[in-house]
Amino acid sequence: MKRLERIKLVKQAMLAMQRDAWEQGVAAQACLEMGDCKWVYLLARDSVVHQGPDGRLGLGYGNMAATDPAANGEPLLAAAKHTDDMDLSAAAERMTEFLLKNSPRTDDGVICHVVGTKQVWIDSMYMAPPYLAAAGYPEEAVRQVKGYRKLLRDPKKKLYSHQWDDEKKVFLRKDFWGVGNGWTAAGITRVIKALPGSMDKEKATLIGYVQELVDTLLCYLRPDGFFHDVVDNPATFVETNLSQMLSYTIYRGVKAGYLDKSYLKKADIMRKAVYGKVDEHGLVHDVCGAPLFNSPGTATEGQAFFLLMEAAHRDM
Repeated sequence: MKRLERIKLVKQAMLAMQRDAWEQGVAAQACLEMGDCKWVYLLARDSVVHQGPDGRLGLGYGNMAATDPAANGEPLLAAAKHTDDMDLSAAAERMTEFLLKNSPRTDDGVICHVVGTKQVWIDSMYMAPPYLAAAGYPEEAVRQVKGYRKLLRDPKKKLYSHQWDDEKKVFLRKDFWGVGNGWTAAGITRVIKALPGSMDKEKATLIGYVQELVDTLLCYLRPDGFFHDVVDNPATFVETNLSQMLSYTIYRGVKAGYLDKSYLKKADIMRKAVYGKVDEHGLVHDVCGAPLFNSPGTATEGQAFFLLMEAAHRDM
């Protein structure tokens, strides 16, 4: 199957999937980086159709996520700019206001993942800081990255745990979840790209975070180009999406000049392995699968990160 045909099928399969708030956002981000302006507009517009009164985008019934909705923010900003649609701009402002003023936070000001709690999840590293940076609040974006890192990074392993309860001061899930570490690598990569030139010092700090994580994760790369779901636990299932997320991170870092070209060999190994997981329908198999994300399967985010990986590879 030729590359462009594979990309087309993966995108079609992604758009056919049911989506929650973060999945809608990551799908729209994939279309944004692929240059599919029509789909960016349509996906962003529908996230506004499902915007809650408090400003959170793309909500489903009973959706309690605080940061997931912000994944829709960057595509929404792009759609608003492309169309000059003031309603879209106003919707983005409501999302921003929620994050800055009304989101649940720890005592140190770290935005929590779940409304009504002080739970901090590593997923939020990808959802909130990149949008804050793109929306004109780069200092707050960096502050949030540092906050998540302080709470969730293990200083010995140099990997990130999944869930922390800041009220009880205990880990809800201490595991070094592969996709969670992928969210971290890709999320900080997006923040670095959005920082203004006046923040070179902060950018250098974030680059150090990314390089450390990439180096650490590559120590756990299997000979087949994949990782275990919990990266340091070989008893967990072999998972596809982290290879896509880490390839994306490497391609973007090399393109921007802050990762050495020597990393490309590993990225290409992972990308080639992922290609073997795409079937004739465009489904990317054995990612951490929906709806519970505790077994290998398929998922919108797995489809989206194939496209994000391909967009980053194309730009190389």
